[in-house]
Amino acid sequence: MPSFTQDEATEYDSRIVRLVPGYDLLHSCTATQLSATLVDNAHILVIGSGTGKDIAQLAAINPTWRFTAQDVSIDMLNIGQQRFSDLGISERVKVHAGSINELNDPADAAVCLLVMHFLADNGDKKDMFKAIAKQLKSHANLYIADLMRPETTFERDAQFTLCQQLGLTEVGVERMKHNFEHEFYPLDRIRLADLLDETRFSIGKLYFKALGFSGYVAQKR
Repeated sequence: MPSFTQDEATEYDSRIVRLVPGYDLLHSCTATQLSATLVDNAHILVIGSGTGKDIAQLAAINPTWRFTAQDVSIDMLNIGQQRFSDLGISERVKVHAGSINELNDPADAAVCLLVMHFLADNGDKKDMFKAIAKQLKSHANLYIADLMRPETTFERDAQFTLCQQLGLTEVGVERMKHNFEHEFYPLDRIRLADLLDETRFSIGKLYFKALGFSGYVAQKR
């Protein structure tokens, strides 16, 4: 899994909206479902929390929710911590730099957006799902969104075209194509369902779809 450092961290928020069609809508759809399903004083685990943009959005929904912000990138977490301080929500956020397995504070829900496609399906994805399940209370929901395998022969071409319309340069498109081939490990829907079933989750229910990216909610059994 990559560790976003220096310029990759500081430029992440401005770059990601050109790489993921519907990025802001994905986060809004996730946030509203958490609002519909969680009560006051809920604890939310955010995996790959990065610059903390999603936690800032969730914290504004309910002033009693608390969060664990997990990431492997110190630079990204530093940006997040500054954001939390500016918003006055630092006391509600536990920041963890390192493995999910090191945590010991069961959560009422977990959010894992645009993280899992960086892990190869050689046991790494399964280990990640197992680690998340251990950190969740029974019947807690996991919201996961990732790059998926294309379902049509033209889906990837459409992605690249739309990303250019969103402001991605030709050089950026070529880099994106390279990453799709060499750095991302997308699943199809059947394989995702198998991994969820093997790691104590229900079959994921689709709640977001924008070309190559899909979001699912699955409940811990």
